[in-house]
Amino acid sequence: MNYWVSVIFRAIPLAMMGVCVGFGVYVWNAGDAPGNFVAGRVVTFLGAICLCLFCTAATIIRQLIGRFNAVDRVLYPALGYLSAIGTVAYGITVFAGASGEGANPEYVAGHVILGLGLISGCVSTVAAASTKFSLIPVNSAKAAGDRTPPAGAFSGVVLVVLGALPVLLAAVAWGFGITNLLLTTSPSRFTVGHVVSGLAMICTSLIGLVWSILRQVQDSYGPRDRVVWPWLVIVMGSLAMVWGVVLLILDREPYYRTPGYVMIGLGLVCFSILSKVGLLALVWRRTFSLANRVPLIPIVTALSCLFLAAFVFQAAFTDTNVFIAAHVLVGLGAICFTLYSIVSILESGTSSS
Repeated sequence: MNYWVSVIFRAIPLAMMGVCVGFGVYVWNAGDAPGNFVAGRVVTFLGAICLCLFCTAATIIRQLIGRFNAVDRVLYPALGYLSAIGTVAYGITVFAGASGEGANPEYVAGHVILGLGLISGCVSTVAAASTKFSLIPVNSAKAAGDRTPPAGAFSGVVLVVLGALPVLLAAVAWGFGITNLLLTTSPSRFTVGHVVSGLAMICTSLIGLVWSILRQVQDSYGPRDRVVWPWLVIVMGSLAMVWGVVLLILDREPYYRTPGYVMIGLGLVCFSILSKVGLLALVWRRTFSLANRVPLIPIVTALSCLFLAAFVFQAAFTDTNVFIAAHVLVGLGAICFTLYSIVSILESGTSSS
């Protein structure tokens, strides 16, 4: 990979983090309305996911350009995990003591930010798993029957910890989402139950990415992995989008609209993750002639988020119930575009086309 190209790919996540934080802080300080409270904080902390994606991008790129060292091996995953922990802690602080009854902005914002922190933890685990990324193209070039872990692969304990982390974080997200769905008695619980369940779908999709990387690093990636992990992400993305559409069709109460639009955006993020999981499957021990087209997937999902956001912003002039959704969709579009840089890096490092 050309050095200046690597600089651009590392700059994209930081630029998108700046977009999320800048836009979020602007909305945060634009007024005291509940919509500003929720949208401003949520969009701001979407920047934490962009930071964790930067850590992943930097971890892989520095290996591709031959500049990865012992400091990088610790620095980038640690920076991601610190960002995740800070996001989770802030989310808990916001919703601690807040009632789930009525339309409570603290309850909604706090739980959603907690979910964003859990996603950040999953993305940071992708960065940690990627510290051995240089072994993937080496393993892919080996004979298919030779599946012994190469020298320098993860130890058994580290492998178990890295594999278990996204599963645990996804379980926590599902727990919060399902609990609020079962206790739905107010707009706040309704919104939290649906949106956090959508965030749990992203965490679940990231399980597939983490395990794809780990198994390719350990040279234990097989035909079952080639099918299971991409289809896990496809199911999560499809479920999120259908879920959102159903909420919009039902539209029994005005507060159905925010989780409806946001769930569609979260589904688009899942399909952006699919581009990474699918690429790893498609180029493992084979040549895929269209590998350099795979990065177009997150471009399409990013544009879809932004076009949907434009539509919802227009609707927000006459319907304040979609104010939050419009702003959050912009942040989700930034996440999708950030994933473009990661997929491009993966394509450069793994594809032989």
